[in-house]
Amino acid sequence: MNEHSRTGSPLGRRQALAMLGGVVLSGLSPARWAHAGGAVASALAFDGGALVVAGAQVWRHDLSGGASATFPTPRAHIRALACHPARTGRLFAALEGGGLDRSDDGGRTWHPASGGLPMPQVTAVATAAGAPDTVYAAVAGDGLWRSEDAGENWSFVMDRPWIADAEREVLTIASVNLASGMGGIWIYAGTERGLTRVPDCFCRWQDVVAGNAMDALVAGTPPAPETPLPEGEPVLALTSAMAAPERLAAALPSGLWASSDSGVNWAHRSGHVAPALAAHPTEPSRIAAITADEVILSHDSGASWAALPTT
Repeated sequence: MNEHSRTGSPLGRRQALAMLGGVVLSGLSPARWAHAGGAVASALAFDGGALVVAGAQVWRHDLSGGASATFPTPRAHIRALACHPARTGRLFAALEGGGLDRSDDGGRTWHPASGGLPMPQVTAVATAAGAPDTVYAAVAGDGLWRSEDAGENWSFVMDRPWIADAEREVLTIASVNLASGMGGIWIYAGTERGLTRVPDCFCRWQDVVAGNAMDALVAGTPPAPETPLPEGEPVLALTSAMAAPERLAAALPSGLWASSDSGVNWAHRSGHVAPALAAHPTEPSRIAAITADEVILSHDSGASWAALPTT
């Protein structure tokens, strides 16, 4: 469904959203913040050779030297982060209460980057796999928005996904560059009722299926068996490494899950419950997660984990 197929005028919908202000919809997972190293953390992203962890404050951990640096407190609690390997130092942050900020110096300073976005809470943010100045944001109660100029201007591109007879909130998104779909780029979305995706032509939300599923249907042969994520569980966090887009990691209440075939089949990797995940864009086996009381790092795609100091 696109903007022209909505019920009622787009302006009326925008005005209704503006009346919501920065109200956070109850029950959304990003309210589950971790108290890591004495600071409240809810978001993280790899940026060059560092891991940036954010929430009530921002700190940057050098993965080669092990040193951490704490930066000035942001103007609002950060609940989601996004970066791009082609723009080291540039980060986008979804703020508690609504709006986005951008940093061009690795999280040291921030400035607003939400011109044209409606006021309600941004629940998720991601940069486009093939275009570092293109950013996607999910807005609570509304849908997906896109900026093609690094957050200076935004436009609406897609309603929230319709799952189980209702529109569902998007809790997390990832831009995935696959050799399928319109141009090969997909936006994967974790919702309160599971995983879905849309090609970046924004024609319609679709189930995640094997690339040869249509061929099997036409040929009348049985499709290959699939092992999807547990049905009905919310996908709290989702990430993909740009260097290996077929490899995804997801955080659910049942733990951390991994897929090596673009989300068709999943394997349970650990029992950690994480409100935030990040995959290193050029080292796909390196994954970071926030748990209830620490930041953890894996160098083997989630098979084993170690706590990361954050102070």
